[in-house]
Amino acid sequence: MTEVLFYHLQHMSLESVLPPLLEKSLERGWRVVVQSTSQERAEALDAHLWTYSDDSFLPHATWRAGDADDQPIILAVEEGNPNRANVRFLIDNAALPPDVEAYDRVVLVFNGDDGDALASARDAWKDCKSRGFEVTYWQADERGRWQRRD
Repeated sequence: MTEVLFYHLQHMSLESVLPPLLEKSLERGWRVVVQSTSQERAEALDAHLWTYSDDSFLPHATWRAGDADDQPIILAVEEGNPNRANVRFLIDNAALPPDVEAYDRVVLVFNGDDGDALASARDAWKDCKSRGFEVTYWQADERGRWQRRD
């Protein structure tokens, strides 16, 4: 059964949150697709993931790479699963994919300071609950560590 995690960003940027979440996914042996809603955002994340830390490396490519099927992380703007990922991150209000059941985990990261993002996340939450997915909500504490909320 697909597990859907909702990560509520407050006073945090996606650029600071996404790399550690991707690192944890790779540590678990998962393949990942990160889906944005704009090519510009995907390209900016591509550049950021190469430079975000001096002592870490996240092997990745964009959906345009000729060897996308070999990459552990793909940055995409479309539906599809070019690297046979079992985890899909949805950012920038990207919609749940039609094949959501094909993933072990879907991680919806949304900006708590954006009214549209909140509304979109609420709609996705209701949709996932009605479809019987295991749904969890995560929020960062004052130290920036993710805590599961009920």
